Amino acid sequence: MKKKILITGGAGFIGSHLVRHFVNKYTAYDLYNLDALTYAGNLENLKDIEDKANYNFLKADITDAAEMDRLFKEHQFHSVIHLAAESHVDRSIKDPLSFAKTNILGTLHVLEAFKQHSDYKKGLFYHISTDEVYGSLGAEGLFTEKTSYDPNSPYSASKASSDHFVRAYGETYGLPYVISNCSNNYGSFQFPEKLIPLFIHNIIHLKPLPVYGDGHYTRDWLFVKDHANAIDTVFHKGTPGETYNIGGHNEWKNIDLVKLLCSKMDAYLNRPQGESEQLITFVTDRPGHDLRYAIDASKIEDALGWKPSLNFEEGLDQTIQWYLGNQDWLDHITSGEYQLYNKKHDT
Repeated sequence: MKKKILITGGAGFIGSHLVRHFVNKYTAYDLYNLDALTYAGNLENLKDIEDKANYNFLKADITDAAEMDRLFKEHQFHSVIHLAAESHVDRSIKDPLSFAKTNILGTLHVLEAFKQHSDYKKGLFYHISTDEVYGSLGAEGLFTEKTSYDPNSPYSASKASSDHFVRAYGETYGLPYVISNCSNNYGSFQFPEKLIPLFIHNIIHLKPLPVYGDGHYTRDWLFVKDHANAIDTVFHKGTPGETYNIGGHNEWKNIDLVKLLCSKMDAYLNRPQGESEQLITFVTDRPGHDLRYAIDASKIEDALGWKPSLNFEEGLDQTIQWYLGNQDWLDHITSGEYQLYNKKHDT
């Protein structure tokens, strides 16, 4: 019998890349994509694999404990890769309670259902988290797996709490788990509230490019396909009970990234160099904005043999080319039309 692998949040940005990766690579698994199809869930992301024999979609909300209980009892999942989460910092500032409900209680419902209705000690609970749980760095240093948690936003606090609950289930119930904390992802199919797809869309339509504060906030950028490969590596080779930081070795100040993006977009759109840069608009900083994130990914590289395949400029070129070649996807998001596709394909 094929092992049933559940991926939660598989209609989102990172999740859809991971689902596609697993469905195409591992025909020996039955892959189940569980997603509530809230605003960032888009089944159009998976049109190319929706008819594959080893792909299954389950529309369900992880905050619904009874539904998690029913689905886990019915399917007896061998392992879980848990990505389902509210993930946008600005939204967490406006509505922290929904982040606590999904990211903390939702994770607990999945953990409990897995513990109650699966032969969980033969499987694995893989929790996907963020480097934001570590707080903010100064001008020097890197986050390691031993860095103390110091979250500064409701989003990062909710993810830190869910990390702790996963570890607690490991210690208390002997539930085999791994956790990975990743840096900022970018690439195709990213919901255009995030910096890179939002700015590509705005540049195309000559709209302002809002940059927080002085733009000197620094992030480490990870190409989403490299992240999917890293998750695959951790899932199959990682040691239960361990945490792995996943980063792209691509530190960029926001303003430098935006200027690079503007320059590349001018070239792709055959506009005069410097035209898109005139769209940059500095806006009031958001509360609790972390100055710098940077990942030390040496553990996953040394222990498991994973390394990012692309530098940032290579990945950015691929990303821009994808969005320019798929403007209908962007238009469906901004118009809300993608929700109609979800309704037609959510069973």
